[in-house]
This record gives sequence, structure tokens and C-alpha cells, in this order.
Amino acid sequence: MSLITRPDLGAWPTLGYVDSPLDRACHLRAGAADLLGHAEARFYLLGGELVALNGPGPVFDPLFTRAQAEARGRGEPLFLGIEGDGAPRFALGFDPGLRESLESDGLTVTDLRSIAVSGLIAPHHLGPIACGKALRAWHGRHGFCANCGAATRIVDAGWRRDCPSCGAQHFPRTDPVVIMLTERGDRCLLGRQPHFAPGMWSTLAGFVEPGETIEEAVRRETLEEAGVTTGAVRYFASQPWPFPMSLMIGCIATATSEDLVIDRNELEDARWFARDEVAEMLMRTHPDGLFVPPPIAIAHHLIRSFIEGGHG
Repeated sequence: MSLITRPDLGAWPTLGYVDSPLDRACHLRAGAADLLGHAEARFYLLGGELVALNGPGPVFDPLFTRAQAEARGRGEPLFLGIEGDGAPRFALGFDPGLRESLESDGLTVTDLRSIAVSGLIAPHHLGPIACGKALRAWHGRHGFCANCGAATRIVDAGWRRDCPSCGAQHFPRTDPVVIMLTERGDRCLLGRQPHFAPGMWSTLAGFVEPGETIEEAVRRETLEEAGVTTGAVRYFASQPWPFPMSLMIGCIATATSEDLVIDRNELEDARWFARDEVAEMLMRTHPDGLFVPPPIAIAHHLIRSFIEGGHG
């Protein structure tokens, strides 16, 4: 991603949940149980949307020793990979209902979005935690075989589930989502969903359907949600988004129409914004208090690219 900047915007911010420092070391997965006793093995503790952190802060340590993790966690540890110095990294779950107990034990427990937005941990931890969170979410939803309905078991340290009844093998899935900045000259299309914070506007997005290309998904979603037709579509960047286990595929689309027909089942509102107004929203200086998503989200980067005239 380019670092071409406008003086009033400063350096390009870091995109969240990317640039994991781990070697996924798939060749070690089958024997990862042997790595649990490694002297430098460390564990991330995850409970649904929650993450447990060691104090004191303001930048916390999300890694625990095996003894610390097993005293607080539950379930099977999932192997995430190897740090550059050879240290194994795992994700272990904890019961979200025990949050108060963990906090009384001196830990800080917060959600995955907050640690990224507020910079509560070093950025290089976000990628492994996102991986662990997405893996745990997949296991939580795939305890039974989709082929015969029998209970499945974890193998390869969390990277596969096998069915002992019919022999089917199931692998973790990632849901592809297109997220697009639709532009028309010096204006771009932004929308609001009902659950957004008051004043926040963002780019449109939607899941890629079977048998569909990325470009087709961008055009379909923009037409379905806002009634706008688009022509050229170009890839911008991608981002793992562990809510619960998506891959956001960022694109820039060129609108070929501008009249809006808003699908109120999908969007609370949508409108065209001028480039200067969007810049105020990004810098949080808009006179009406309007703003865009924070830098951890790829929507922020798509919008900034539009402000800077397509650079990014």
C-alpha cells in the first residue's frame, strides 16, 4: 500500500488484523501436541469476542504460558504457527461467563475490536489473534458432520475435523466479502446500516455468492443495496475480518448511474458525498459530526484512497 499522503492526513495508518508474523508451519500441525511443552510456547486466551490480556498496560501482553493458559482456559489448544525465533503459538478458549473471575485474578478482558481500535496490544499480535478467533468460531459451528450428522473430532491441531462415522474431512472456511468504494467523479457513495454508531457512514459490502466473481459481486451488491450500476472494478487490498471468519476484499468501483434506490432492509440510508466532505468525515472535523470507520477497518483505507485521488 502506497504511503502517498496529503499533509493534513498524515502517514497512512496500519490496517487491522494483517501482517501476521507467524509461519503457519502446516507441516507441524499433525504433531503440534509435541510443541505444547516447548519452553517458549505461548497461548492467546480467547472467549468468543473477548480476549484476555496481562497487565499492567497501557499496552498489554496477550500471551500466556502453558500453565497460565490451562489454569484459565478450556477445550483443545489450536496451533497458530511459529514465531521467527521458533516459539510455538496457540489459541485456547475460555468461558466468557468467567470474565469477572478473570478480571478479579488481575487480567484485563476486552473485545477484539477494542484492542485493535485502542491499540491495547502491539499490532503484530492482531493477526494471530484474528486467526485464533476465526478458527474457534468455525469449530464452534461445525461440531457435527455436514454429510451424516455424526459428531466430529479435531485433528491437525485445529485445522481439520474428521467424522469417525462416514470418514468425511472438514476444513476451516473463510467467507469472502466484497467491500467497495463506489465513486463517480469527485463524489463517492456511502451508506449507513441500522447498527452503526450515530453519525458513522461507510462503504457498501456484501458476501460473494457461489459461482460469482469478485467483480460481479461488487456490481450486484451495489445495485441491490443502492440501485446504482457500476462498470470498471479494480482490486484495492484485502483484510481478514474475524467477525466471525470473513475475508474482506476491498475494491474501487466506477458508477455508471447516480440515482439511488435504497434497499431499506439492508441500509438505513445511502447518499453521495463530495470528496472534501468525506475528508472532513475521515478527520472527524465534519460540522454535523459525521465520521467514517476507524483505521483498523479496510473501509477507512478505501475512503482515504478516494480522498487522495485514488492513491493507496
